[in-house]
Amino acid sequence: MRVLLLTLAVMCAAERVSATSGRLVIQDVTVIDVTGGPAQPHRTVVVQDDRIQEIYSPGAIVAAAKGDVRINAKGKFLIPGLWDMHVHTVFGDWFPGSKEITLPLFIANGVTGVRDMGGELDVLLQWRREIAAGTLLGPRMLIAGPMLDGPKPRFPSSIAVATSEDGRRAVDDLKARGVDFIKLQSLIPREAVFAIADEAKKKGISFVGHVPDAVRASEASNAGQKSFEHLIGIFEGSSPLESEFLKGPKSPGKFLASYDPARASRLFALLANNHTWQCPTLVWERGGNLIEEVDGAHDERAKYIPAYWKDVTWKRFIEDIRRDNSDDLHTRRRFVEKELEVVNLMHREGVRFLAGTDTAPGVYVLPGFSLHEELTRFVAAGFTPLEALQTATLNPAKFLELETQLGTIEKGKLADLVLLDGNPIDDIRNTRKIAAVIVNGKLFSRPDLDKLLGDVESTAKTR
Repeated sequence: MRVLLLTLAVMCAAERVSATSGRLVIQDVTVIDVTGGPAQPHRTVVVQDDRIQEIYSPGAIVAAAKGDVRINAKGKFLIPGLWDMHVHTVFGDWFPGSKEITLPLFIANGVTGVRDMGGELDVLLQWRREIAAGTLLGPRMLIAGPMLDGPKPRFPSSIAVATSEDGRRAVDDLKARGVDFIKLQSLIPREAVFAIADEAKKKGISFVGHVPDAVRASEASNAGQKSFEHLIGIFEGSSPLESEFLKGPKSPGKFLASYDPARASRLFALLANNHTWQCPTLVWERGGNLIEEVDGAHDERAKYIPAYWKDVTWKRFIEDIRRDNSDDLHTRRRFVEKELEVVNLMHREGVRFLAGTDTAPGVYVLPGFSLHEELTRFVAAGFTPLEALQTATLNPAKFLELETQLGTIEKGKLADLVLLDGNPIDDIRNTRKIAAVIVNGKLFSRPDLDKLLGDVESTAKTR
């Protein structure tokens, strides 16, 4: 996905109130090298405007300059800003208040970039302009706009596709309106899927999303789909019943009973060879399959969520999930564990992964907070803490073809950074120990972040 630097420049994510023309100097910090190199202790990182101006070696003296803001970061750890690569920030009218709830929650949790996988395009483009102008606080945003789905779409922010011509027209229109990529949903007819793939290739825009029900994962990968979401198509393609699954009902129990390791290995090798990325949304997969075990009412973070989300939108999702869960809880627990095993096998075969949460449609998948849970799920799947951290830092930069601008802490790169009180390479849960967030060069100290959270809590009570 080639994103022009001009586009990137207007995706800045800092609210420039009380901005200073001076530098931000982070002293005596340990810089985490997410490429796998050793940690770099006792560094001084200097941020000027929206860029990392310099990284000084231990012992270097950085002379004071007028307007400097200095942070004593002894004992702290600096990582690149985090990305959530599967979100829905404005999804029809299902999540009122998202502008005041979701966007600041991302920043408060160190999420400085998101891939919006389906939403109201005009609203999202306006938010992005406001973020760029400094009048709205939010992360960098890559935007799909309306999702492409079948003749009768299931969700808001969707375009109905019944024919190949519908699919081609949708790609052309969305490309002209300025989307960054095309998002597929599940119900698109088979012939339309391949027409969309062909048109996207002609127009020079990538397509991602669900593996539509009418095609095989191998076919979607061979057609150029750049990322698969939610592990859709993976268990189908790992089963001798794949042809039957294309036509009729499928369930975790059927996937478990028919899973074929040899077929799975062949599929994973194909995906790796085709550079088809995976965004498995493991927290949402667990929550959706084990909905009986979701206890949001006793989650202290529920105070940041409006009553409408919980009592109307999420209630609707819960009812749908319970109706569709045909297997018993024991079977679904086994399936969730099998998903982790399969993710590990894919990873070892060379398939590349992205961290994404499906917030806010995921029931009690909380903006910002749940990305940290997603990283722990990757570790539960057998990733090292470094490999898990890469799914939200280095890998998104690679996927978006923005490695020269983002993804690592290097001189000249954009200053999206998270300062931690613990080393995430020792324990991935340390990504939650946030001391400060730097968004496009703008510092949010711990008190600033706490104020953001307090404001969100107050807003949530009114929605």
